[in-house]
Amino acid sequence: MRKCSVVFTIVFALIAASGREIQGQNGSGPCDRACLENFVERYLDALIAHSPKRLPLSRNVKFTENGVRLEVGDAQWKTVIGKGRYRIVVADPEAGQVAFIGTVSEEARGPEGTPTALALRLKIENRQITEIETLMVRSTAPTGARGAPPAAPTGAAVNMERLRTPSPLFTQTIPAAERMSREDLIKAANMYFSGMEKNDGKGVYPFTDDCNRIENGSLTTNVPMRGGQPRPDPKTSNSYSSAWGCKEQFESGLIHFVWRIRDRRFVAVDRERGLVFSFGFFDHALGSDRTFKTPDGRSVTGGPTDPWTWQLGEMFKIEKSRIHQVEAVLERAPYGMNSGWSSYEDGMSSAARDVTKASGK
Repeated sequence: MRKCSVVFTIVFALIAASGREIQGQNGSGPCDRACLENFVERYLDALIAHSPKRLPLSRNVKFTENGVRLEVGDAQWKTVIGKGRYRIVVADPEAGQVAFIGTVSEEARGPEGTPTALALRLKIENRQITEIETLMVRSTAPTGARGAPPAAPTGAAVNMERLRTPSPLFTQTIPAAERMSREDLIKAANMYFSGMEKNDGKGVYPFTDDCNRIENGSLTTNVPMRGGQPRPDPKTSNSYSSAWGCKEQFESGLIHFVWRIRDRRFVAVDRERGLVFSFGFFDHALGSDRTFKTPDGRSVTGGPTDPWTWQLGEMFKIEKSRIHQVEAVLERAPYGMNSGWSSYEDGMSSAARDVTKASGK
């Protein structure tokens, strides 16, 4: 009898622990960092299973892919077959939001799939998902000769998988005494957008000396010169260079062709790690707007010659009010496109919007 009593006690304890775990995932109450990060994993697992029923979705859940509102179960729900290695998570327990930049694989050109870059935002209320916002940057395969084997895919996710892991800065904790307020973190991140929009080289650019930026898995700052070529001089060059650091690029005044950075939606803030995640659009200058003056008065013409918009998810690591690392995934979109989460007026505005407490409907 004593052995039976011990067995029943152990079984009862395991059942109780399991019940607490389920309640922690699906019950009510606040969702902490671990809870939010778990929701990202559950979302990816549900995608791979092509089964929205695996998730606690609210009755009125809203889902967008690349700015288009769709039914949950459509688009990526039919194509994603696996997770990638590359991943960064911004957990915002105060706002009940979590953002993610990483890779998945989609069903195409072989059983292992094709890598795709994913920017994801989930809004969690009462342990239910109420909002799903995604940006999918899909790989492309160059066209080969007829009858030749399919060419290897190229693009953001291929580059990200090649890196294997993001900068360790994104997981480093900021000492409690040095943590910035939500408002100040968003202010610092928005200075990046304001300094790049119609860049003139005369603004305040809050970068650390060793700041780096990665876009679609490729380093776009401090890139070493090849073949013994001389490093361009920011004061004499007619176009900005990836060989320069973050601050050098901004101080050159040569990013002026980024004419408008609009619908700046700051959707997740992680004070503990000094991270800010945003969605937005970069519109490029057209016509006569492509010609501008450098800080020293030289006349320069540059940038795309046709209407061009980047839709992007961008993440910032901020320490002591300075930007240390930038990570972005971006996809070409129709010029002037809306995110699906903003009014027309907000979508065309360059004003920063903190939507960490109330996302657009």
